[in-house]
Amino acid sequence: MSGSAAQPRPAGAMSAEYRALTLGILAIITCSAFEAMAVTTAMPVVAQELSAGAGYGLAFSMFLTASLLGTVVAGSRCDREGPLPSLGAGMALMTVGLLLSALAGEFWIVTAGRAVSGLGGGAMIVAVYVIIGEIYPSALQPVVFGWLAAAWILPSMVGPLAAGLLAQYVSWRWVFAAVIPIVLAAGLMVWPRIRSLGPPANPALDQAAGRRRALWGTVLAAAVFIAQWAGSAAASSPSGAAPSAAVLLWTAAAAGAGTAGVALARLLPAGTLRLARGLPSVVATRGLLSAGFVAAEAFLPLMVLATHGVDPATAGLALTAGAVGWAVGSFLQARAGGRRHRLLVIGATMLAAAVGGIGLLASPMVPFWVIVAVWSFAGAAMGLALSSTSVMVLALSTSADRGRNSASLQISDQLGAVAGTTVAGILFALLQNPAASGQTGVFRVMWLVLAVFACLGIISGARSAIVTPNTGKVPFTA
Repeated sequence: MSGSAAQPRPAGAMSAEYRALTLGILAIITCSAFEAMAVTTAMPVVAQELSAGAGYGLAFSMFLTASLLGTVVAGSRCDREGPLPSLGAGMALMTVGLLLSALAGEFWIVTAGRAVSGLGGGAMIVAVYVIIGEIYPSALQPVVFGWLAAAWILPSMVGPLAAGLLAQYVSWRWVFAAVIPIVLAAGLMVWPRIRSLGPPANPALDQAAGRRRALWGTVLAAAVFIAQWAGSAAASSPSGAAPSAAVLLWTAAAAGAGTAGVALARLLPAGTLRLARGLPSVVATRGLLSAGFVAAEAFLPLMVLATHGVDPATAGLALTAGAVGWAVGSFLQARAGGRRHRLLVIGATMLAAAVGGIGLLASPMVPFWVIVAVWSFAGAAMGLALSSTSVMVLALSTSADRGRNSASLQISDQLGAVAGTTVAGILFALLQNPAASGQTGVFRVMWLVLAVFACLGIISGARSAIVTPNTGKVPFTA
């Protein structure tokens, strides 16, 4: 028998050894995917019924702001206690937030429910990343992240359409309530396989350091909340309002943004804000791409409803196309050869072209199917790039700092999404004219501004390459 024949074939992600864990993790991601896709599709109906006005964007950005705090706390806890406490707490918070939103009688209660859900979602995602890093071998991790992207396919195909039909013909409240059983089922599936996981043998963080990170996380979340609330309030102030009030609000927004930058410098790897080579630029790329994509996706249903007059169920088809494209891109990155940082550059370039293209196509004269096709291209870009950032961060981490580095990646992801959504919301509040129809010019400006984030991602993606001193090669290949 030859040597190659004698060697056992490595177990796959769906082999008997890993199947239960893989299915449980996929259930968690499916829960998060359904919540994100369904809520985005239904939100225009919620906003109209509960008179959201210029506060529409807060329902998205507050979810992400709370996720920042949940991510920081979960990252520290995972490095000290293991992933189980964060996963359990995250699922409980997600359930409570969904209930609040489903029972809301005013739009601010929906926003509060979204914040509670975001707190839970941040904790859940960090715990999942740590579980993947702890249990799966490095050769399987790109495959697992590809499976995670695939977990978006069914929710992306069923979620937007189902949410649109529920909101249009039954009640938008069921869009939130229907996710709760998915959360509970995910917990039941994953718990038996991971309940034996404990804290790392040599944790990098002690309890005092964990408390400091949690404190900075609280400062970051509070500062981001002040910046986005004050900026949104200033942008939506009536034209006859006192100038001093507007100045005060813009000053508060600037102060919040500055404070967030100080907190961020203490929570992310050193050099992230200046795009230092290696891990800092990997983390920065994640945030820049999320800023462009998430904000554009949040306003995409609103745009096609305003410019094309389609119903909510049809508008959800664009989100479906984006999620399917994301899954395809992630599938391709798991099989891509060569230097992995090149996938970040390719993904960022594709996203800049897609988001900018949506801006140029924001016209009733452009067929709806063209917008759907372009947005699938944007999703493919995110699948290529974001799955690659996850693989690269885990490759640069040890069991002692895996939670902190995974949390840094998620903080960048969420803060980028908050920043992009806030910028888009402020532009929408400043430029919209309630007396005008279509608002084509407003959406065109928003999308072209969001494309700038993706362009910056091209630069940070190029700087994410890690060159080893001895070989001069980049140790990130799929």
